[in-house]
Amino acid sequence: MADTQEKDSAEHGAGKRGEARKAAKLAKHIQAFSGRHGGAEGQLAHLGQAGTRIVLVGEDGSWGDLVAPSHDIAREAAEKAGLTLHDTFDGDLAAKVETGPYEWSRMAGIQIGGPARA
Repeated sequence: MADTQEKDSAEHGAGKRGEARKAAKLAKHIQAFSGRHGGAEGQLAHLGQAGTRIVLVGEDGSWGDLVAPSHDIAREAAEKAGLTLHDTFDGDLAAKVETGPYEWSRMAGIQIGGPARA
């Protein structure tokens, strides 16, 4: 029984280190996005078993996203990066997003069954 407990403890420790590495890597991506766009804010959106999406909105209106394997890792990455998080993607955060012709044609193509550009 002691052998099993030691093995479980070692695997748990390795798992926590792996999660910390993933969070650190995501934090670097968040910081890079923020640096390119004059700062950034974000929101965490659950994707179910796929993980959690980190939606990023730059001060210049640019936007992007990253996917973390879990909500805890996404939150840790956001905290490490100093990202201001919003509870929802509406109001002031949504108003900052600037869309261009590509996004409008893509959305219209999806909505009306027209051609969507890749």
